[in-house]
Amino acid sequence: MKVADLVTAMKRLAPLEYAESWDKVGLLVGAADRELRGPVLLTIDLSEAVIDEADRVKAGAVIAYHPPIWEPLARVTDATPRQRVVMCALERGLAVYSPHTALDAVPGGVTDWLCEGLSGGSNGRILGDVRALRSHAERSPTREVKIVTFVPRAELDRVRDALASAGAGIIGQYVRCSFATPGQGSFVPGEGTNPQVGVPGRLERVDEMRLEMVCSRAALPLAIETMRRFHPYEEPAIDIVELQPIPRRSAGSGRRLVLDKPATARELAERLKAWVGRNRASFATAGREDVPVTRVGVVPGSGEGLSRLAHDEGCEVFVTGEMKHHEVLGALNAGMGIVLGGHTATERGYLPRLRDRLAKEGVEALVSQADREPLVTI
Repeated sequence: MKVADLVTAMKRLAPLEYAESWDKVGLLVGAADRELRGPVLLTIDLSEAVIDEADRVKAGAVIAYHPPIWEPLARVTDATPRQRVVMCALERGLAVYSPHTALDAVPGGVTDWLCEGLSGGSNGRILGDVRALRSHAERSPTREVKIVTFVPRAELDRVRDALASAGAGIIGQYVRCSFATPGQGSFVPGEGTNPQVGVPGRLERVDEMRLEMVCSRAALPLAIETMRRFHPYEEPAIDIVELQPIPRRSAGSGRRLVLDKPATARELAERLKAWVGRNRASFATAGREDVPVTRVGVVPGSGEGLSRLAHDEGCEVFVTGEMKHHEVLGALNAGMGIVLGGHTATERGYLPRLRDRLAKEGVEALVSQADREPLVTI
């Protein structure tokens, strides 16, 4: 197995297009074509202790949930801990990969894992309806615009095949995809024209087919040129329609969890503590503490950036790792309760599940024992 095989496996489990635009995800250190010797070590943070552990277990790569390279590095020396971990990884031939928000957003990822525990579910089953707070918009490189033209029925296949030969009509693994509907076109040829049907100066009506085919922007110029060459009309009518990305309900930033059985904010906090294996969690209610809620916003780590969206989506309680004090007050003043379980605590418990998923991809992985929360709770 090579490092590239690990990258491929991780991209299957957490496609990088799911990551936030500001994130630093993917292969951060290492050569893709280098042989991957030894197991893969899974950690939330790549610390010097984790680097030493990787050396002890003879790991060939580390999957660090949080990107160890965030801001640009002006130099790589032993001057700071952040530089040292990168330098040590390079010196020891240790590849470093980070999935971060891609692993949060993907179905079955970190956020869904949290929803599972909060709902009282288990074994990957969430007891309630769940969808992304901000759905991931899937962009297809072959489906960026739609070409629409109008052609006589007898010439339909000829024009369709011409467009397909230039790259139009590709949807996933299907080619020559099109849609045609009958209708009637009308036109008046001007002086000096040479229409296939009719004569200049007289209104003509022709039974035609409306032909629609998707296309990439890159292939569009050639597709139009090719269509003109094979279209029977001297001046065919052509519409280019911009297509929007298709939202995927189950993937994206955060989750809106609608519980099968309502629970109070205190009960949610107790479930969160048990699920992440932590001895404390914080909660606050915007009203009476004993009132059960149904709609819960869920974001692992630091989720305050999505708290207002959760409120706008009707969430009665917002569950995340950490929030600033004034953001907590803002949520409470808006009528939404808060449950906080600790930044890395709401992420670290997913690593054993990632290990098991990697095993199904043929990758041997170990969960780091040196990785731990930077703060000690007493």
